[in-house]
Amino acid sequence: MKILVIAFSLLAGFASANRSFAQAPDAGTPPGGLSAIPNAITDTPGAPEPETPALTLDEIERIALAENPELHLAARKVAMAEAHVPTTGRLDDPQFMLRNWQVPLSKPWDLNAAQNMLMLGQSLPGAGKRGLQTSIAQSDVTLAKDELESMRLRVRIEMRKAFFDLLLAQEEMRIHDQHAEIARQAIEAARIKYAVGKVPQQDVLKAQLAMTRLEEHLIRFERDAEVARARMNTLLGRDPATPIRVQGDFGIDAELPAEKQLQELSLESRPDLLEAQAEADKSRKEQALAAKAYTPDFSVAGGYMLMPTGSDTRNNYIFEGSVTLPWLNRRKHDAEIVESKVKVTEQDAEVLAMRNAAFGQIGEALADARSAQRLAEVYHDSLEPQAEATLHAAIIAYENNQTDLLNLIDSQMAVIDVNLAWFQSMGDFAASMADLELAVGAPVDAATNPAQAAQPEVNK
Repeated sequence: MKILVIAFSLLAGFASANRSFAQAPDAGTPPGGLSAIPNAITDTPGAPEPETPALTLDEIERIALAENPELHLAARKVAMAEAHVPTTGRLDDPQFMLRNWQVPLSKPWDLNAAQNMLMLGQSLPGAGKRGLQTSIAQSDVTLAKDELESMRLRVRIEMRKAFFDLLLAQEEMRIHDQHAEIARQAIEAARIKYAVGKVPQQDVLKAQLAMTRLEEHLIRFERDAEVARARMNTLLGRDPATPIRVQGDFGIDAELPAEKQLQELSLESRPDLLEAQAEADKSRKEQALAAKAYTPDFSVAGGYMLMPTGSDTRNNYIFEGSVTLPWLNRRKHDAEIVESKVKVTEQDAEVLAMRNAAFGQIGEALADARSAQRLAEVYHDSLEPQAEATLHAAIIAYENNQTDLLNLIDSQMAVIDVNLAWFQSMGDFAASMADLELAVGAPVDAATNPAQAAQPEVNK
């Protein structure tokens, strides 16, 4: 960007050297000609934004993972699933029964003339059923934890994209400010030349048009910054209008691992794949529980019986037991077993389909990242030096009346376009890397350094 400083100095010097020849317009100047040209853009800088501390990507992600409302909700779902586990696999409540037989209708209060029975009973599920019920509830906890990790990954990736969008907008506005200063000097130089009759008024208008185009760019950059801030603040659980600034780099020099390494890492780290596998494991447990339908359930009860007054044995005890007969209801239980088997095959097919989709996402994101990285290299190493050299030559030629203002403006716009394209390619690279991390489920550098693989915090 040193060419911008050189350009600014040359134009400023040229304007100062010629200002003494432009004390007043010549006789050919139309009334109100130059004064009719709008000056607001060139003379009134935009109001500076309130200065706020600039945050790094790590700081932003740490705040988001701690404050995001959706993560708080997902964490409560995990807590709810964990709280449900102790309630499963338990015996049903015991039952107490009081029974009075043969109570005389003429003397309903005379219980001594009746048979009085007090009983306590308990139902007992078939062997293995309670353990499977508890295991299924524990699978729900695993699913809730995987869902939480999937939400954490999504929040982190969305925050990363918003961070780089805001960083890109900030850099684009910085480039705009630098080129706007050059454009102002070009307008001043054109006005001076016009005042002394060296160039037509058309050159001044062309310079103004170039400045207006820069203002058009600025409007888009400010819109992009506002959108990125709103998204970041939403992820942070704050008012979307809260001021926020970021600092950092796009990591354009990052080394991209091989696709095979990323695929292997995704099988171990991607939360939705782990969640799908956990769902498949749960369906197998449900299948095993369905097969237990032919294991009968029992219930036992015991109690005390008081016979009527005058009986030979007035004090007695009673015991009873019952058992279910599932074999007499085969149609129902066979249908439940078939349903559970079909669910297992459906879950296994879903796991394979999700793995295939994940590998496809990895391939697409990796191709986008490689392309953006190569484009950034071309813009920075080749196109930018060439465009800046062309602008430098155009400024010197214009200073010496060897070219027209249109050529100078075109050269400056070429530099602007290349600079913006360079930053856009770096922004595209950062977005592709975020998509790649989303597809893998872990930081990309963990593919080459397994020790850096992010483990789900909820399972630590």
